[in-house]
Amino acid sequence: MELFKYKKPIPLMAKSKIFFTISVIAVLASYVLIFTKGFNLGIDFAGGTVVQVKYEGEAPIKKVREAIRSSKIFEGASVNYFGSKDEIVIKVRTSSKKLGTDIGDEARKLLEKTGKFEVRRVDMVGPKVGSELREKGIMALVLAIAGILIYVSFRFEWRFAIASVVALIHDVSIAMGAIVLFNIEVNLDILAALLTILGYSLNDTIIVFDRIREGLVTVRSSKLADVIDESVTRTLSRTTLTSLTTFFVVLTLFLMGGEIINGFSFTLLVGIVVGTYSSIFIASPLLMIMKFNVENYRKKLAEKKRKEEEKARLRAMYEQGTV
Repeated sequence: MELFKYKKPIPLMAKSKIFFTISVIAVLASYVLIFTKGFNLGIDFAGGTVVQVKYEGEAPIKKVREAIRSSKIFEGASVNYFGSKDEIVIKVRTSSKKLGTDIGDEARKLLEKTGKFEVRRVDMVGPKVGSELREKGIMALVLAIAGILIYVSFRFEWRFAIASVVALIHDVSIAMGAIVLFNIEVNLDILAALLTILGYSLNDTIIVFDRIREGLVTVRSSKLADVIDESVTRTLSRTTLTSLTTFFVVLTLFLMGGEIINGFSFTLLVGIVVGTYSSIFIASPLLMIMKFNVENYRKKLAEKKRKEEEKARLRAMYEQGTV
């Protein structure tokens, strides 16, 4: 299915400076947010306890706050609605394991006069475990990017590998900036979403790079910008359709999936948009910045083909007994 019909290539690379400027501003703004405002670390990484409570009818959040204020266990706790008005979460930065008491039972005692309710979930993570999860999460991102760099270097060429990794860092940086901007709680689900963005963006970039590699042989022009414009234009329909399909599925999760996966689906939504954009407007122009030479590449291909033909010829002569 062709979403876009074209008679000549779209001159996308002529606008590459505009796209780079937009991306640089977005990435710098993301890091400013990260280093000034900082991440809203969830229980998974900061340690602590979450108590999820569901009421029959609207939750009396003011009464809940007043009820837990007198308890040392819930000192400094935050109380917020959880998706709907009849459900709340109480978050405290202290683990009940450290206190030697069951914080779920304590919550039931404190809230017994606030109405009919049910304690649906009690999650506890110690500060040491949270610190270890945070370190392992960062390591997972670093190892994923390193693995991608090695994979693309073997499959394509080192300039393609660097371009793809820069695009991935661009995508993750903007996604993290959006997480900080909208005060999304960072937990293991968000880490999974960031790793998913790496995979999704790489897949898009590899498809574009495959078409560019084909174009290096089939496109008559020896100018890299012309080869990229022709190749990207040919894959534009496929990239757009795939991205829209994925976007609408994740959008449905975001709108209908409930509070528990809102952070995960929001991060993926940002990643899909930014990943599709970077595959076309960031990764491809980087090849021009790194002075990828079309003529040299074609000479290498011709030499490689000549050696393969010579090897095949010698093998045939050996098999026929003439060598």
